[in-house]
Amino acid sequence: MTTEQSIVTGPLGLRSGILRTRLPPNDNTQITFRAPADRLEGIVDMATQTGTRTDVDALAQQLSNWGRWGDDDERGALNFITPEVSAAAAAQVSEGVTVSCALELAKTPAADNPTPVTHFMTGAGDVSGLGGLRGLESTGDGFVIAPHGMANTHIDALCHILDQGRMYNGFPASEVLSTGARKNSIMGLEQGIATRGVLLDIARARGNGWLEPGYGITVDDLEAAEAAQGVTVRSGDILLVRTGRDNRREVEGATPPFAGMAGLLMETLPWIREREVAILGCDGVSDVIPSNVEGSPLPIHHIIITYMGVHLIDNARLGPLGEACAERNRWEFLLTIAPLRLVGGTASPINPIAMF
Repeated sequence: MTTEQSIVTGPLGLRSGILRTRLPPNDNTQITFRAPADRLEGIVDMATQTGTRTDVDALAQQLSNWGRWGDDDERGALNFITPEVSAAAAAQVSEGVTVSCALELAKTPAADNPTPVTHFMTGAGDVSGLGGLRGLESTGDGFVIAPHGMANTHIDALCHILDQGRMYNGFPASEVLSTGARKNSIMGLEQGIATRGVLLDIARARGNGWLEPGYGITVDDLEAAEAAQGVTVRSGDILLVRTGRDNRREVEGATPPFAGMAGLLMETLPWIREREVAILGCDGVSDVIPSNVEGSPLPIHHIIITYMGVHLIDNARLGPLGEACAERNRWEFLLTIAPLRLVGGTASPINPIAMF
């Protein structure tokens, strides 16, 4: 992959850099995104991007993995996680210390949680004696969850995002019925996942408690974090990207997500494909919001799920993991994920566990 950079002057005299990414293999098509020239010069303030749906479509075609693992494949980039990759990740465990990467299920309505988890009791201790059945006294509960959205930690199935009547690997959107998905459902992860996890703590690398809403994470940001942390993302990894969203929410409270959220710029997608990332996770939703891409509010979701076949983890809790990694100066770990075995599901709530 080669890049070209140039400087132009925009409205109000603000300068922006144009990053042209030439994508392999053997393709001369150039996809153009715009980012501030200050980033290109190493003096970062706020990276952003502009573009159109045409740009998104062109990049999607360049990065597509349709057919890469066969016409019937429903696992996508999970194919990078071979038994050898999983075994090598398990061999890194030396302490037996575990760290959860999940938020508590969000039961309270908030600006970023319009569909809270419903939690109800089917049996409670304060009335357990009323039945008169000693020996059968118990407590119990149930819950109802819509895992998608921006409040609960979940993993998206490859049927979650559709484009022009198709989903990952070209399967027709009509395979997702009112009764559930018959292709690309969450059952593609039915055996669970165990592989190397890598945390790139962008907020920490930039010396901030959090990235401001609308901050676009660049390839430079990812590689600067790699260099600072002494780690390199490689094939079969689960890449977790920390923006510090949880810290900001604790201090400033909940805000509507589409009012702004830090996330990845589209220029990172060729890098993610080149590194053969198996799963991408973030404490946000991976996409920078607003995207500033006309006709495509969530281009990362659009391209990475539908075309690249990479499952996304949204709304991970990465603050404690960042502290654990910094304490050890170790940014790689065994990461395990056990989605619910929901036949036809488009997602699953998860509690990813990092083990050192």
